[in-house]
Amino acid sequence: MSYPQYPNQQQQQATSYQPGGEPPLWAPYYGATLPIAAKRFFKKYATFSGRASRSEYWWWALIGFAVSVVLNIIMQVGGAAGATVAANGSSVPGPGFLVGSIIAFVWGLAVLVPSLALLVRRLHDVNISGWLVLIILVPFLGALALIVIAILPSNPAGQRFDQPAG
Repeated sequence: MSYPQYPNQQQQQATSYQPGGEPPLWAPYYGATLPIAAKRFFKKYATFSGRASRSEYWWWALIGFAVSVVLNIIMQVGGAAGATVAANGSSVPGPGFLVGSIIAFVWGLAVLVPSLALLVRRLHDVNISGWLVLIILVPFLGALALIVIAILPSNPAGQRFDQPAG
């Protein structure tokens, strides 16, 4: 399977790293695998400049979804395990729910900034300003629009957002 190689990118790749190797962090990694996408996600923790390929973005989306499913299972199972019924008939979740909720909250805080940065870089790869990420503030339709935009293929004009180091 061949991934897009733009003229400027081919020249930069030839001077930046060995052929067949991983591109530098400032460049998008077309065809990134799950472990590479996760590694690049954390290495570029708060980097809002540059671009991110579809594979980098969607592998991280899968990881984030899987972690949230596991955390929800922990909260549901942990909450049901020690659940009690109050005098007024309402149920009180067990201690596992509280522990799971705290872990989910910490996880959410830990990945909030890098997730936004990754989304901005993905928008750059489609040649759209990163400020469009603010469309998420529009209930439902904003998130739907960002999902559609994240699915779009790379646009060669997005190279204007590249900022090679040194």
